[in-house]
Amino acid sequence: MSLKVTEVIKAYGHPNIRATHKSTLEITKEEKLTPRGDCIIAVKANKGLYELSGEFKKIARKEGSKIKLIIEVEGLKEEITGYGSPKLILSHPTDIVCRKSNYICNRTLMIKANKAARDLNRELIGKLRNPKVLVKITLIAEVSG
Repeated sequence: MSLKVTEVIKAYGHPNIRATHKSTLEITKEEKLTPRGDCIIAVKANKGLYELSGEFKKIARKEGSKIKLIIEVEGLKEEITGYGSPKLILSHPTDIVCRKSNYICNRTLMIKANKAARDLNRELIGKLRNPKVLVKITLIAEVSG
């Protein structure tokens, strides 16, 4: 038997999206983005980690849990997979961060992710530079038990 919870987040593109960071990827509720924010792939999200459901957080914090983040923009789709951890805090009010490393802070959604910002499809990143483009982000937390 496996437990699975899905969350859907809506966000938008921004002209300053570069997506060149080699170890992280971030979605934020913030509206402003400077070129220094090279891990950010979407802004104006309608949820930060704090707003995710208790059920999602419970599964993400289970030992051996897997987390998927699916980005969809104008017919293009990218999937990032990683792992949850009992140490996840999941409390940041504005940010959601996927990390290739094992580092955990209150902004961390997943660790040991298979992709960071610079690994994403460049055509998709091009679309994310349009501030009018709607970005659908699906988060899936799953654990076998």
